[in-house]
Amino acid sequence: MRTRELARAALFAALIAICSWISIPTAVPFTLQTFAVFLALGVLGGRLGTLSVAVYLLLGAVGLPVFAGFQGGLGALLGTTGGYLAGFLLTALTVWGAERRLGKSAPVFLVSCLLGLALCYLFGSVWFAAVYAAASGPVGLVTVLGWCVFPFVLPDLTKLALAVVLSRRLAAALARRTA
Repeated sequence: MRTRELARAALFAALIAICSWISIPTAVPFTLQTFAVFLALGVLGGRLGTLSVAVYLLLGAVGLPVFAGFQGGLGALLGTTGGYLAGFLLTALTVWGAERRLGKSAPVFLVSCLLGLALCYLFGSVWFAAVYAAASGPVGLVTVLGWCVFPFVLPDLTKLALAVVLSRRLAAALARRTA
């Protein structure tokens, strides 16, 4: 990898961290973390976007407070919502795989992000149910979806739509700047 690519990947890892600290107060508050993951993948592409997500997760794993609520450390990754954090990596890998097989068109990006988001929800929900059951007793999957997925579907779809529009413009500007 070139230095410029590594710098961009690091910059987007930092952006994901910053966006995880931004909480939008609604009935169920949400962060802009997912938006930043989608934006990194859209601007950098699957390979470098996945690297950005991996760096972000590694920074959190070593204890830096890069996760929502200024959390960090293995406790955050192994806690009830850690599966959703790991799910970001599944999302990134899904986008990267689709990009390698089908190209970088906007429809491919959009569909692969939707599929990646669904995998993130699935992995995170199963993880949540398992960790919650170990600590507090069994919980039904529908209950977990009601707590952890349903309130976030519309905000996440909105963040994805915004990321698609912005990433196309930013990627084009970066391409002109480096040409």
